[in-house]
Amino acid sequence: MSYYDDIAEGYDELHGSEQLAKLKIIAQYLQINKDTKLLDIGCGTGLSARVFDCNITGVDPAEKLLANCPFKTVKACAEKLPFSDNEFDVVIAVTSIHNFNDIEKGLKEIRRVGKNIFALTVLKKSGNKDKILILISQLFSNVRFLDVDAFDLICFCE
Repeated sequence: MSYYDDIAEGYDELHGSEQLAKLKIIAQYLQINKDTKLLDIGCGTGLSARVFDCNITGVDPAEKLLANCPFKTVKACAEKLPFSDNEFDVVIAVTSIHNFNDIEKGLKEIRRVGKNIFALTVLKKSGNKDKILILISQLFSNVRFLDVDAFDLICFCE
């Protein structure tokens, strides 16, 4: 059982407000409508549904977190996404990339399943922060960084 399965019952209380704050910032920079197909990598309990009114699919390896999601979910890891190439209009990954077992493979999968709009947050205190930022710059185009708080950078890219 993973850490996130262990804390599933109290996840929103522990992390909800900080995750919602990041999602709201991301929403200000994206043009989302009801027809937008959005993939939420590391969706947790589905907090993105409180911010985005669109067709959301969530992916998370923590089965107990997924049980609380208000949208379609798939238990999977970012490194092996069970979706077609270019299936999603928008892909977001909020405070999840540092948890990937293989960061490069996970980012390549995100790039593969998304069309051209990505919002990826990077935990500043992650030991892999520099590696993640380099990989994002190499694998995506038109990368723009938004320094939102003491904890995260948000990368908007294509």
